[in-house]
Amino acid sequence: MKKIRPFLLALCVLAFCQGCDKNSNGTANNPSPKKCRLAFVTNTKNDFWATVRNGCERAAQNLGNVEVDFRFFTNSTVEAQQEILSALVASGVDGIAVSPIDAEKEADFLNQIAAKTLLVCVDSDAVNSKRVCFIGSDNVAVGKQTADLLKAALPQGGKIILCVGYPNAQNAQDRIQAIQSGLAGSNIQIIDTLADATKTDVAQKNAQEALAKHPDLAGMVGLYSYNGPAILTAVRAAGKAGKVKIVCFDDDSATLDGIVAGDVYGTVVQISTRIGYETVKRMDKYLGGDKTQLSQGRILFKTIAVNKGAVESLQVYRQNMLQP
Repeated sequence: MKKIRPFLLALCVLAFCQGCDKNSNGTANNPSPKKCRLAFVTNTKNDFWATVRNGCERAAQNLGNVEVDFRFFTNSTVEAQQEILSALVASGVDGIAVSPIDAEKEADFLNQIAAKTLLVCVDSDAVNSKRVCFIGSDNVAVGKQTADLLKAALPQGGKIILCVGYPNAQNAQDRIQAIQSGLAGSNIQIIDTLADATKTDVAQKNAQEALAKHPDLAGMVGLYSYNGPAILTAVRAAGKAGKVKIVCFDDDSATLDGIVAGDVYGTVVQISTRIGYETVKRMDKYLGGDKTQLSQGRILFKTIAVNKGAVESLQVYRQNMLQP
């Protein structure tokens, strides 16, 4: 019996292994591998997020085993964003990437999400939450680049106004603080910060009212991608194109056209496609067992300051360096 038992055990192991083997038809004993289901929730809907989605879709296509449920957030309240996240968790997604609209207010809720599925913050962080990683631009460096553009546009100084979607979002706070720090010692004075909850019509109205209220306004800064075109429309309508210096973010076509026309001084461009691509790729590999993909806690991408002399080379640079 001592000799028979090892023999029987070997037979059992062999039978188990054969049961897990792939057959030639890829059916029965070889079911299709389970797809990784990821979700991505933005903080608004604009061109920046459209190119982020392109990066997500390209990563999913290259990986082959990933499905991405990309949600453009079109509301403007914390409660509405939390509803979307709760529904996604209930649907059984394997991981969620989100751009929180209010880092502090959402921290406890995000902790609940992180306890149920892989949670990553993208574009805007929630440092006090239990998210696994932040993926996006270095928003402190972004703010410093903005300050440099402002100092070049306004060497004599002057009054400026900041325009932003969600002032309590981590990315907005980081950018604003870095702009303030970068302008220290200059003659440029920030006289107001106007919030618009990522509503383009409100952003344009804010800019129009600011121009009317402050006839000596020297410049305006758009901290979210849609802010640049909204400010540009208001400045042109007021007959102050080229006089009120505009510095903004991202590479919306209207922004780049404004730079070429001389009505926008410059913009800070994020690597939006790469951000989307890396988010999906790293989440998939992390869930597959490679924990090093998100172990850094923060994955930061450089941004590019673009003025009139750099617009033409931007597209070439994107094709060569920024696209996955």
